[in-house]
Amino acid sequence: MATPTRSVIRFVLNDEDVALDDVTPNDMLLDYLRLRRSLRGTKEGCAEGDCGACTVLVGRLAGDGLVYESVNACIRFVGSLDGCHVVTIEHLKGSNGQLHPVQQAMVDFHGSQCGFCTPGFVMSLYSLWMRTPDPDHAAIEKALQGNLCRCTGYEAIMRAARAISNYGSAAEDPLAAERKAITARLAALADGKRVQIGTGIGRVIVPSSADDFADLLAAEPKATVVAGSTDVGLWVTKFMRDLGTTVFIGGLDELKTVDETGGVIRIGAGVTYSDAFPLLAQRIPALGPLFDRIGGAQVRNMGTIGGNIANGSPIGDTPPPLIALGASMVLRKGATRRTLALEDFFIGYGKQDRAPGEFVEAVLVPVPVEGALFAAYKITKRRDEDITAVLGAFHLTLARNRTVAAVRVAFGGMAATPKRAASVEAALLGKPWSEDTVVAAMPAFEDDFTPLSDMRASAAYRLLAAKNLLLRFCLETTGTTAPLQVARYEVA
Repeated sequence: MATPTRSVIRFVLNDEDVALDDVTPNDMLLDYLRLRRSLRGTKEGCAEGDCGACTVLVGRLAGDGLVYESVNACIRFVGSLDGCHVVTIEHLKGSNGQLHPVQQAMVDFHGSQCGFCTPGFVMSLYSLWMRTPDPDHAAIEKALQGNLCRCTGYEAIMRAARAISNYGSAAEDPLAAERKAITARLAALADGKRVQIGTGIGRVIVPSSADDFADLLAAEPKATVVAGSTDVGLWVTKFMRDLGTTVFIGGLDELKTVDETGGVIRIGAGVTYSDAFPLLAQRIPALGPLFDRIGGAQVRNMGTIGGNIANGSPIGDTPPPLIALGASMVLRKGATRRTLALEDFFIGYGKQDRAPGEFVEAVLVPVPVEGALFAAYKITKRRDEDITAVLGAFHLTLARNRTVAAVRVAFGGMAATPKRAASVEAALLGKPWSEDTVVAAMPAFEDDFTPLSDMRASAAYRLLAAKNLLLRFCLETTGTTAPLQVARYEVA
């Protein structure tokens, strides 16, 4: 039986129902807002999801509720919005039509100078305030990781953020008041149909289900697949690529589940970093700080773990720690599935063990056994919201006599693919877990890796950093009292 289809993307923009039948694969939300709707409070600063000037909120149905998240409109495709509620700065208002509490706080605490970035800051703070009306300093900084200001100085914005609840109640905010009505409107849009717009090789397709997606991709293996678009968006905005026929899968609920069974966490390919964070940070604590440094909140709300793996980048943030943990993945083509060790998925630069029409359906992550040692360290030029230069992950099990019984070491940024350090592992295995053992094993890095020099780091720096990360792991797990990392709060 043919899959029921419709030829329009349907969503709610602020308080207006929208139906578009002329969407192309390359259409960005930012351009639609500014050029077609004259909603110019949303700014273009970087066109790569880095500066936050284009921040808007996107609401989506999740379970029985409605979840709003800050996202980058500059790399969010219009084709991904089916069944969503888009909220721009123009929709903000106080209960009596005056400035919104977030806006009034920014005015009173001098959180704006030139004003270009201000709408993006307001929307990020709005998203935080709706979730956490009285956030602490760390929560505010985390919410603003993806927003850059070139002239004000962040302390004034931080003061404004702490004061928002003095101007109003989040529970009485118009967005909260209309939540029930918006939920009903979005539920009415969920008709279970496939969206297909256009003809030929430039079509926009939104599958109705995971099974529908599997059938589509098996029939059209050359189609571009977009989940969170934090990478593919830049293909359009920076490299001016024509995506051709594009399948948007970010709304497929079957790919957005994360749960644990028998000590194995199953992460659907459409699960975002933000959605995966609570369970992963609880069960594998070292992943919490790492995930907090993947882009800003807007990127974490859009980007998916499955997409980070499927892209095959040698500097992706999730493959090294997942390889070190012994993760595997479920690949699907049509109705056929196979399970593959994650480390075997990466064949060479730009090459993965994925057949035409096959896609990543889920990632399976074993939780470390009690007593195992695990850590992941990311080296970047700036601490937050930066691309990896070197990322090392270490997973160690010790015997009763404190010798190394099992070890997995994996790195990103050191080779053409995320890669295990087999020679280093061999140099550690069976030896006492000590600084002397680590120092003796360090030369083995040069057998495992021949890194490149680029704008992020030289080859020599990468090798030295990798060796020192192993040493850091040793020091942290052998009871050293040396301060290996000092938070700025501790030295202020």
